Amino acid sequence: MAQLFFRYGAMSSGKTIEILKVAHNYEAQGRKIALMTSGVDDRSGVGTVASRIGIQRTAVPITEEMNIFDYVKEKSKMDVARGDGKLACVLIDEAQFLKRHHVLECAKIVDELKIPVMTFGLKNDFQNRLFEGSENLLIFADKIEEMKTICHYCGHKATMNLRVNYGMPVYEGEQVQIGGDESYYPVCRFHYFNPGVER
Repeated sequence: MAQLFFRYGAMSSGKTIEILKVAHNYEAQGRKIALMTSGVDDRSGVGTVASRIGIQRTAVPITEEMNIFDYVKEKSKMDVARGDGKLACVLIDEAQFLKRHHVLECAKIVDELKIPVMTFGLKNDFQNRLFEGSENLLIFADKIEEMKTICHYCGHKATMNLRVNYGMPVYEGEQVQIGGDESYYPVCRFHYFNPGVER
């Protein structure tokens, strides 16, 4: 039975390597996938799913105006017409940047097209507020799973993302600032409020 999945975690929890692994596993079995990512994330170029360990793949960038349901429905129809078989899964990276309508379109893909949709992303931003995409995935996803990583400072479980500028914590600013290890640390709650202090 098709479901809408949301796998979330702090920065550096392995979300991107996991989505690339899932894509590989489907394709190794000869199954068709649609690999997508937010058009907002341009760290490795728009439309690129790139892991910190160096593996990357081209993906379909999701723009704010895009209708994911229409795209998947048309792609699936074209794949079948070419004899490539039915689309087996939709995989979406950086799902925190989705808009509410995107999440509802993902649910519609599951419910009407019977194609599973697996989304991967952050839950909360650097001020510990939910992203729009994450909030709606927490509401509408059939299955929600946390991906774990450790705190940059102490090794406890990281649940938050600390924005840094030259190693100093930043608690104010725009919600979206694209960056990697140089801009964000995965941290526990204690070290979010007390960065660098011995626990």
